[in-house]
Amino acid sequence: MTPARSRIRLSGTNLERAADHNQRVTLHAIRVNGSLTRIDLANITGLTPPAIANITKRLLKEGLIEEAGQRRGGRGQPPTKLTINRQACYSIGVNIDRDHITMVMVDFVGQTVARISREVPFALPSDVKALYQKSFDKMLLEAGIDRSRLVGVGVAIPDGLGVVDIPGRPAAYAEWETTDIPSLFAEPMELPVFVENDAAAAAMGELQLGHGQKYASFFYILISSGLGGGLVVDGAYFRGADGRSGELGWLMCDNGKGGREQLQHIVSLSGLSAPLQAAGFSLADMLTGSGPLDRMEPIIEQWIDFSVERLVEPMVAINCLINPAAVLIGGRLPSLFVDRLATKMNQHLRRQATNVPVIAPVERAALSEDAPAVGAAILPFSHFLLPRPGALWKAPASGDENASQRAA
Repeated sequence: MTPARSRIRLSGTNLERAADHNQRVTLHAIRVNGSLTRIDLANITGLTPPAIANITKRLLKEGLIEEAGQRRGGRGQPPTKLTINRQACYSIGVNIDRDHITMVMVDFVGQTVARISREVPFALPSDVKALYQKSFDKMLLEAGIDRSRLVGVGVAIPDGLGVVDIPGRPAAYAEWETTDIPSLFAEPMELPVFVENDAAAAAMGELQLGHGQKYASFFYILISSGLGGGLVVDGAYFRGADGRSGELGWLMCDNGKGGREQLQHIVSLSGLSAPLQAAGFSLADMLTGSGPLDRMEPIIEQWIDFSVERLVEPMVAINCLINPAAVLIGGRLPSLFVDRLATKMNQHLRRQATNVPVIAPVERAALSEDAPAVGAAILPFSHFLLPRPGALWKAPASGDENASQRAA
């Protein structure tokens, strides 16, 4: 049976929807630029000065922005600058992976104000639920905020968490496939919960808070216990027909042993853990800095070299097929080694991909180690307050088979 195609949405909009979109765009412009005058906003958004005056009046009344002094240097009355009120609201981001659980609380500009992380191999749903309930009040206390300021919870989790074959995966881990994720965060406070793929959340966070302000189109590589990818095109995250774009880790590669296996079995923290363990170290020794770096470094360098060689072919394909402005690398690999991987990747591409018309630079993402958790924390802001792709289209009818179950 031929699968149903997503319908192209061709519909008008009403003034209410347009007004909401204009307010979101105006708020995001201030968020991205740090501080702007009303004249700046009119120039950036294309809205009329009277429209900007009305929108900023509403945003000030709602406490989402604040006045921050006057710009000096011009003639006449200096215009007032507007900035985001970072204390307007907060959200929680949770990253669940096969080797850790990380929870962050961020303010409205995306700065982390509280953080809790645990190295837990193959944590079960009950473990995540218990840690969240135990950590909730601690994070509020650390951040010094009232719970009424929280607008939601974002959860970043790998697709197929319980079934993808990763070394050491216990049989009980399959429980994740039947778990209702939002129910894990129903207590101690009922908040809207938004669930997203971890690489997608990291890419969305980078789009909102990182190099996405410099690169409108980029490919994001997430090195975690597995290997994920995310694609941003013209300032919007691109999911693909089935929501599975960017599945870099599933590509096959030479494993150096005369066979072929999935790229994520090699280019991942799981792939790095094997040579570390063979030398008597653990992955936690590297991630926490508790192990002797001078003795681990040669092992990590060898893994980087081996990984780069396996990534060259996929990177050539990405450059030829997508033509991104940059390839950004994030995840839990320490920044020192991400930088080395990026440098060697650039060198290999310049040397081996001489037939490719354009090669995008490879660099470390601005949000790196906590990228999925911070990206997840942005999801509630995006849903309620920031511009969304297709915001002016008519919403799908209730029960529409094409309605997304993921966070918008």
